[in-house]
Amino acid sequence: MLLITGACGFIASALTWELNEGGRNDIILSGELEQEDKWLNIRDRDYYDWVHKNDLFEWLSVEENAVKITGIVHMGACSATTETDMDFLMDNNYGYTKKLWKFCTERQINFIYASSAATYGLGELGYDDDVTPEELKKLKPLNKYGYSKKFFDDWAFKQEKTPKQWVGIKFFNVYGPQEYHKDRMASMVFHAFNQYKKDGLVKLFKSHKSEYEDGGQLRDFVYIKDVVKVLKFFVESEDKSGIYNIGTGIARSFKDLALNAIRASADDYSLEESKVIEYVPMPEDLRGRYQYYTCAEMKKLKSVGYTEKFHTLEEGIKDYVQNHLAIENPYL
Repeated sequence: MLLITGACGFIASALTWELNEGGRNDIILSGELEQEDKWLNIRDRDYYDWVHKNDLFEWLSVEENAVKITGIVHMGACSATTETDMDFLMDNNYGYTKKLWKFCTERQINFIYASSAATYGLGELGYDDDVTPEELKKLKPLNKYGYSKKFFDDWAFKQEKTPKQWVGIKFFNVYGPQEYHKDRMASMVFHAFNQYKKDGLVKLFKSHKSEYEDGGQLRDFVYIKDVVKVLKFFVESEDKSGIYNIGTGIARSFKDLALNAIRASADDYSLEESKVIEYVPMPEDLRGRYQYYTCAEMKKLKSVGYTEKFHTLEEGIKDYVQNHLAIENPYL
């Protein structure tokens, strides 16, 4: 059986959907439901059992349970880039992950975990995942969340004893269904759709760098339905240990994103930018640490045999808006 942590979260619940779509339901889900509507992310999923995250290691200590597990996909973490409690982040994102690594190593089963593109910081050293551990050590995350993820990446490369296969995934700007509980941390596609629905326009940050126009800040936006196909590829693979980016390899502007979300929502692709987008000043405390460009280098993923095409920004947003956000039940 496959154990998936963070199971009610955005990416993990979408992965369970992808596996279900392929006919797989031998899945143990672990996470916490809390008081949000995260439970809706797994309401329609087919799985074997549920274990609360606080009870997981006690559950795994029972041989009858442990022997069932053939691989772990660890998506559970504190993913808030605004979290300020570093001890909390290190306990959740570093210490908890080390325990799962140890279990997979002892059992010689596969381990996939969520790293983050936040480890790249401002991108001054690029966004290449096909580099040495020494080069990865030089990365300088901009926030505590990114540092907690980098800390585990660095630790993993130091280990002489490892799981049968271990894969760390650096997710770029993921958007799509199942992110509805994330509030401020939800994607700009989600916020643009809701802003336009409420106010008839979308607010974007002005640029404070001369080489970028207003709304011209660039990100690598990747659709969740592509992300989970890559994760499924690694779940089913062997001998591909290491760190991998998941993005599209193409940087697009926030203006492109907003216009596509607005036009898909209105089902009118002739709407003019000046009538539906308003540019507002970026808060001063963000200006010195705001990323104007991110773009995943994707050659490493291709080199290990992944050949599926990714949605374009236009295709992904249209599917998300028209087949999820705009209907009564937006879930996968």
